[in-house]
Amino acid sequence: MKKKIIISADSTCDLSPELIEKHQIKILPLYITFGETSYKDGIEITPDDLYARYESEGVLPKTSAIPIGEFTDYFETLLQEADQVIHFCLGSALSCTFQNAMLAAEEFPGQVFPVDTENLSSGEALTIIRAAEMLAAGATAEEIVAFAAEYRTRVDASFIVESLEFLYKGGRCNALASFGSNLLSIKPCIEVQNGKMDVGKKYRGKFLPVLQKYVEERLASGNFETDRIFVTHAGCQDEIVDAVKQQVEATGIFKEVLVARAGCTISAHCGPNTLGLLFVRKN
Repeated sequence: MKKKIIISADSTCDLSPELIEKHQIKILPLYITFGETSYKDGIEITPDDLYARYESEGVLPKTSAIPIGEFTDYFETLLQEADQVIHFCLGSALSCTFQNAMLAAEEFPGQVFPVDTENLSSGEALTIIRAAEMLAAGATAEEIVAFAAEYRTRVDASFIVESLEFLYKGGRCNALASFGSNLLSIKPCIEVQNGKMDVGKKYRGKFLPVLQKYVEERLASGNFETDRIFVTHAGCQDEIVDAVKQQVEATGIFKEVLVARAGCTISAHCGPNTLGLLFVRKN
């Protein structure tokens, strides 16, 4: 008898409600903490709430992984309606969430399969959607997990950050880099390489022209899987997001151009006016 499989993911994958429903993905939120109070990402707090509190209080929240005990309870609940669970996690180099999921999964041998996406935001979502498509086509849990281990290495995730303020205050870049970026109007490209965030090309100028140049350069090689691409942002103006989406659509490369809004976990680190392209390269 065919086993029933549930695909699950952390809230950091930034899947829209429409995509969650379409692909029947279960979502487990990470935590956003202001002072002594913690909130569930996307359930008890939104990115706009986060930015409003930062504006009024001047303090960035802390983000925290899902505890092992919560993972254990969550997996146990899902296994009441399925035989196996594949859970996709924020990259292990960026959070201890995957390690916690692995420890919890030891309680359910052969039933729970945590997957390190080695990515964040829509970089995770690309692997998750592909996994959901494989499941719909009849793949087993073991086949999906094995495929994801290769597929994740081809996910191309990068973002242009207008200001390093959030990265600096969150301890992810030093004061000198932040000062130089702001002084010279530099807009760095943050890339996910081997599961870690690193600084790529540094652009200079106003935000939209920089984004347009970034899109042009990022899509120049043409060596892509053409199913879909994400234009993901952390609170940009609609006109900017629309302009970038139209530019990507005009290339005619991708069958589907999806717009995603980064959730609280990602937004807390990069800040507003962050936008990136996330797609999959061919072998």
